[in-house]
Amino acid sequence: MPEPVHLIVDRTACAGHGLCYATAPDLLEPDDFGNPVVGAGPIPESQLEFARRAAAACPERALTLTSALPLSEEKI
Repeated sequence: MPEPVHLIVDRTACAGHGLCYATAPDLLEPDDFGNPVVGAGPIPESQLEFARRAAAACPERALTLTSALPLSEEKI
């Protein structure tokens, strides 16, 4: 079974262009400021290509796909 993949948003790099959530609306949605919000948990395998496209579409390179748990989900 493949490792779970997470989509991470670098909020300091994001300029709120909206290309990511336009590309992957099932994975991302805008907050009140136009910045993307990622759903909780790993990306479903059926949505991985959309996640890759969203990360590639970001002109600020503010999205990263990783198999590491985001800090908010790390187990202590």
